[in-house]
Amino acid sequence: MEIITTDAELEEAVETALREPQVALDTEGNSFFRYPEQLCLVQLATPTRVWVVDPFAVGDMSPLAHLLADEHVTILAHGADYDVRSLDREWGYHIHRLYDTTIAARFAGIEHFGLGALAEDLLGIVLPKDKRLQRADWSLRPLTKEALEYAAGDVRHLMTLRDILDQKIEALGRAAWVAEECQRIADVRFVPPDHETTFLSVKGSGILDPKALAIFKELFAFRDGEARRRGVPPFRVLPDSALLHLAAHPQDDLADAPGLNENGIQRYGRGLQEAISTGTGKPPVYRPKMAAGRPTPEEANCLKKLKQWRVQEATRLELDQSLVWSAVSLERLSRTPSEVQEAMDAPEVRRWQRAEFEASLRACLAEMS
Repeated sequence: MEIITTDAELEEAVETALREPQVALDTEGNSFFRYPEQLCLVQLATPTRVWVVDPFAVGDMSPLAHLLADEHVTILAHGADYDVRSLDREWGYHIHRLYDTTIAARFAGIEHFGLGALAEDLLGIVLPKDKRLQRADWSLRPLTKEALEYAAGDVRHLMTLRDILDQKIEALGRAAWVAEECQRIADVRFVPPDHETTFLSVKGSGILDPKALAIFKELFAFRDGEARRRGVPPFRVLPDSALLHLAAHPQDDLADAPGLNENGIQRYGRGLQEAISTGTGKPPVYRPKMAAGRPTPEEANCLKKLKQWRVQEATRLELDQSLVWSAVSLERLSRTPSEVQEAMDAPEVRRWQRAEFEASLRACLAEMS
């Protein structure tokens, strides 16, 4: 394992990696400790080398962009969605050719597809998965040898895993399926949260009436501002439970809010009271109405049969049913079964799904008409 801390070391590592047909990749962030999150480490590996890149020390990370975008290099990653979004958010870097071992394992019919489970089941290797390190603050320096070894372990075995998974995928005739799914992940981009609507997704906010929602929105914005000022995640400033209670009971004493202790009141009390006052004076906030209302009995029965169809296809192929067809598409079809062509053309439907399931899905719908 080599630690990369200079521009020259990164350039040399990338030059070496570009000679390989595939390079393993992983990243580490600090979302549990910092806000906004930072990308703190980038791990790379070839069959003979492992590099741990420190973005805090390297001045110019652009060689990494060239590696990721090279059309002749396949980037291997496990559960790549987080890495793809992080690289886009941090530097605008994108992967041209991606192979996600999580996706490959799922299409191989493997039930336990976490990296540790795959390494143990397919390679006989036990990877240390210390929860203390999983939730470590990767922005701290210097990093311990233990932490660095942990980070390197996430890329060291991906190439061997791919070889085994490819054999299973090829035998099942699903290589094109995996390739399409991996490309969809590679095309994902980081979308900044919409602060005008993010508060509506907080668990427990659904029971607030419109007046309480207006207050909650102001409380949520206050906490977000404090989190950014302090550079820590919002939950480390104030818990959701405290904001929800104050929004629902704006006349209560601050001390009555769960999770709000004396120290919190001293630090945030004035800001919370101002947010409550501002929210009280704002117009009520109404949640966006669902495009479709409650299903009719006929629609509910249609959806039940469509889900049964999905289970049957999943059983036939020994696949997770969520891979067979999306729930969103089935719900849409249950409401407008005559618009099957529109469903086939929807963006959530993959090419491989149409090729494999269109005929049987149309037959299922025809039986219900």
